[in-house]
Amino acid sequence: MMTANTSGALRQLLPAILALVGTATSFTVTAGPARAAVNGPFYSATLSRPMEGEQKVIQKGVLWKCEGAECSAPRDTSRPAIVCARLVQKVGPVTRFATPQGDLGAEDLAKCNGAAD
Repeated sequence: MMTANTSGALRQLLPAILALVGTATSFTVTAGPARAAVNGPFYSATLSRPMEGEQKVIQKGVLWKCEGAECSAPRDTSRPAIVCARLVQKVGPVTRFATPQGDLGAEDLAKCNGAAD
């Protein structure tokens, strides 16, 4: 009789156990790319004047890797518009500046490029 009760309890717990395993697996799968994004490029910019070959630019502690007109850098603690303005001071105007959340709007991009003057 004990086995019948144990077996019934196990059947009742099985859906909860499977849900827990599914949640843990889902978290592991989705957290992996998030960690990779933290270590990889966060900012991307397209320069209006391409650079010769591959170059590295350091501006206010942010290491930009540029090849031709495309540049990328890891996350900084400043707002994207400020990071953009700092880059523009070093390399000139940009036609695009983006983070994983999206591109800088036209008004912010114009302000950013104003830092090149």
